[in-house]
Amino acid sequence: MNKKDDYNKTLSAEQKAKLRRIRHLALDLDGTIYMENNIFPFTIPTLDTLKANGVDHSFLTNNPTKSVGDYISKLARMGIDCPVANMYTTPIATIDYIKKAYPEVRRLFMLGTPSMQEQFVAAGFEACADDPDDVPDMLIVAFDTTLVYPRLCRAAWWAKQGIPYIATNPDWVCPTDARTILVDCGSLQKCIEAATGRKPDKVMGKPDPTMLDGIRDRNGLQPDEIAMVGDRIYTDIEMGRRAGAVSVLVLSGETTLEKALEVGTADFICRDLEELGDLILESRKD
Repeated sequence: MNKKDDYNKTLSAEQKAKLRRIRHLALDLDGTIYMENNIFPFTIPTLDTLKANGVDHSFLTNNPTKSVGDYISKLARMGIDCPVANMYTTPIATIDYIKKAYPEVRRLFMLGTPSMQEQFVAAGFEACADDPDDVPDMLIVAFDTTLVYPRLCRAAWWAKQGIPYIATNPDWVCPTDARTILVDCGSLQKCIEAATGRKPDKVMGKPDPTMLDGIRDRNGLQPDEIAMVGDRIYTDIEMGRRAGAVSVLVLSGETTLEKALEVGTADFICRDLEELGDLILESRKD
């Protein structure tokens, strides 16, 4: 593993103690483990080394475009084995929330990929058509790479009618190494708000701590034994803060060092996952 960068050369006794307590990494995917379809070369060696030293991991993502099975298959193609119980997605969190908070809801109008919509149908919900006479019980807005303009207009129409409205995640854009901008769910919410004056009743996904709470409970951990690792301040780092976990901002995705130092909300700023692995292992040599 490489030499640490300047901003992590001096760690306080408190920071070292935090690192020593970490037993589990809650790992964002895009920008942390891989960039779109390209795994970072340090990912697998770092995860293997940490696991051999008693630090396990789970994956969680705000990207709802794929099902749990899709993500597990994608990770497998990259050489990472991930049990179903160790993958958390915003559609799963949204489904659980609807069943608890809106038990009467069955019919949904969804902005989302076919893969995402299939998850809701498999969970017992009905997908409504783009038809003013096919009235839904609830509007779901997600990051939708298959979005067409008429469906966006229909979503705005249902938002204007005042039915319950849930968004799967707040992200403005999705990280990519392509020469484009992937407009994400947060931007779609702003579009609908501008057209109708309506904001979602609930925004799921990071920074909402629900998925991180699930990792804590399933693994029998204390909040400060979990490190929330991701590349976004307003989702990953804020989620860690709300859940009482250790927050680690990696600079392998969206956020620059200048922005990270300006905001200053993360417990640790690391060049990437590899550097975090260095810090955890070094903290245990003291």
